[in-house]
Amino acid sequence: MRAVLDANVLVSGIVGLPRGNSVPGEILRRWYTDWFELALSTPILSEAIRTLTKSYFSQRVAPVERQRALTVFLRRATIVVPTVAVRGVATHPEDDLVLSTAFCAGADYLVTGDKQLQALGNFQGVAIVSPRDFLDLLNASLGTPG
Repeated sequence: MRAVLDANVLVSGIVGLPRGNSVPGEILRRWYTDWFELALSTPILSEAIRTLTKSYFSQRVAPVERQRALTVFLRRATIVVPTVAVRGVATHPEDDLVLSTAFCAGADYLVTGDKQLQALGNFQGVAIVSPRDFLDLLNASLGTPG
């Protein structure tokens, strides 16, 4: 199973890693233990890095932890170069880049906290789901209770 995580899920996951009750944190833990393949792009990683430097997140994630997370993503995730332009599908142009990443990655799922993206339901065969729904899908795929 291949998934693209939107920047909002990556950031929430990094913040939530130390907490056992964080759905995005649990998604990152599952990825790290090979429950699914993670595909990302430079635009998604750049947005996550920008977000992590904002004051709310910089108070919760030390610079060394931000760097460690970026290193892990670059080493372990499949980095996709979006080669298909998507325009005007999402309500924000930066979200079109996320859709392009998911499509070019051949992802099964795009996991996002963005309700407007979730409202699309699917894009070119990629199911667009919330973090909770994705975690439920992972649990169901291995018969593990949530």
